[in-house]
Amino acid sequence: MSITAIDLNHLRRCVDLAREALEDGDEPFGSVLVSATGETLFEDRNRVKDGDQTRHPEFEISRWAAAHLSPADRASATVYTSGEHCPMCAASHGWVGLGRIVYVASSKQLTSWLTEWGCPAGPVAPLPIMQVVPGAVVDGPADELTEEIKALHRGRFPHLA
Repeated sequence: MSITAIDLNHLRRCVDLAREALEDGDEPFGSVLVSATGETLFEDRNRVKDGDQTRHPEFEISRWAAAHLSPADRASATVYTSGEHCPMCAASHGWVGLGRIVYVASSKQLTSWLTEWGCPAGPVAPLPIMQVVPGAVVDGPADELTEEIKALHRGRFPHLA
């Protein structure tokens, strides 16, 4: 499946949430959970600035979905996100049984940007979703929005500006 105009609308909301996270002093990631009928069910942004590195929006979506949706509704929902899931979030997605994932920027892209900017590697390997959840349905990156999300990530490092 390819990224549609509807997908891009949801991804733009993810970019807005990522911007909101950055403006609040957090890492710029945002995600939205959308039902099979197109209803936004849940959205969140990164909230790791206070020290809990598990407060990723994709992980929060998994928790919310497990508590509020039937297995069938989870499987038919789509997770939109500004960046490809990290291994922790991908595993939670797989365990909860969520459906399709659509992202703006891949882990490979983010890793190359951070390397280009001289930033240290994180403590977890940046594995693609498909290595963590082999049966996942994944679409991305969304080329139309990658420069915008790259600029937000660069904004995390004021010394680069």
